[in-house]
Amino acid sequence: MKMKKLKKGQRGFSLVELVIVVALAGLVGVAITATAFQVFTFTTRISNQMTAIRQVQQAGFWVSPDVMMAQNVKEGGCANCLLTLNWTDGASNKHGVIYRLVDMSGGLRRLQREHYIGTPLALNSTTTVAEYIDVTIDPVTGKPKTRCEPPGVLPPGVALNFTVTATVGGRSETRTYEVKPRQGT
Repeated sequence: MKMKKLKKGQRGFSLVELVIVVALAGLVGVAITATAFQVFTFTTRISNQMTAIRQVQQAGFWVSPDVMMAQNVKEGGCANCLLTLNWTDGASNKHGVIYRLVDMSGGLRRLQREHYIGTPLALNSTTTVAEYIDVTIDPVTGKPKTRCEPPGVLPPGVALNFTVTATVGGRSETRTYEVKPRQGT
């Protein structure tokens, strides 16, 4: 194989020119990498925030209609219970619903709904309502981030304030639902 010889007056690239080209290529590579990293980080933050929002919406979606149906509403009532509800439907079937906070990893909890039916009440179904529920103490209010108020048995005509906080990947969402149960019969 023959190598071409440089013609008279023809020159190659100097070392300085090659170094400049490599440096510019490196800068372009760093800029592309930084941009991609920011996009992935932003996407993760948005995804975590959307998951937290969805969890508090799910909690409100399940708790609100149960509280509206309830003739007897009690905050707590058993170990890890957030809310205990009882009612009798139009067909004289007795119902009981317990919203229980079950431990997850990382100090967060899962909100489970246990539905009991019949006389005596027997477990009919267990449903996971929401995950990533935060029950830590809020430094501003001094109360748990997820709670029901007023505590104890809800007096007739008083609305239940159900505050729920979900925390996913450092992103939190808090909502308070005000739900008025039906009058006891």
